[in-house]
Amino acid sequence: MSVQFSGWEVVDDGASFPGVKLGPSQKPQNRGVYTMYHGTSVASARLIIANGFKQSSGGKLGQGVYVSRDKRKASNYPLFGNPSDRVVFMLRVRVGRVKRIDANSLQMQHTWHANGYDTAWIPPSSAATGLEEDCVFDPKRVEVVGIAHAPNTTIEKELQQLIGKRSRRKDGGGGGGGAHVCSLCKRKTQQGAQHVKQQCWKCGKNICILMSKHFCSAKP
Repeated sequence: MSVQFSGWEVVDDGASFPGVKLGPSQKPQNRGVYTMYHGTSVASARLIIANGFKQSSGGKLGQGVYVSRDKRKASNYPLFGNPSDRVVFMLRVRVGRVKRIDANSLQMQHTWHANGYDTAWIPPSSAATGLEEDCVFDPKRVEVVGIAHAPNTTIEKELQQLIGKRSRRKDGGGGGGGAHVCSLCKRKTQQGAQHVKQQCWKCGKNICILMSKHFCSAKP
């Protein structure tokens, strides 16, 4: 017996969704949102939390923010740094359009962004260290959400507090005018702007126009 239905399904670049964990060898899908890691020094960690990431001037994949889904990779940075001065961020990364860089695409190793890609990805099989690496061109696509490693509990607590303060400022200070979550689509609403809600013309169910999908079975 066939089933008829009405509805829609859309895909966005994940601005309203939490990160998903992938294995190091799994290719990040276009417009996905993933949990990744970034290693830095304690002093740089404070600056990044306060002001956000900035593009590296260069590197194996050119300009961008270098991240990895393999925490072991991030734990090696900064290179030649003292282990007691290393911090590993847990990140939420919106990868956008992704270009795989391997032996068959080395010609785009530094030109992937000019060719319309937002992120370049080196899989473990193509990395000299055997650990995957990603470069995200736009720093705004990379958000610090936690501390995966810190030299000690004192520094970890300090950095977590800084992340919490930044999040409260971003959400409007928590004074009633900040971000709220729509009860239907589960996405954050911007300050002073509620989502538009209406009834589905087919099944009569209340829906939000920003829901990623809605299906309703046709009445017999």
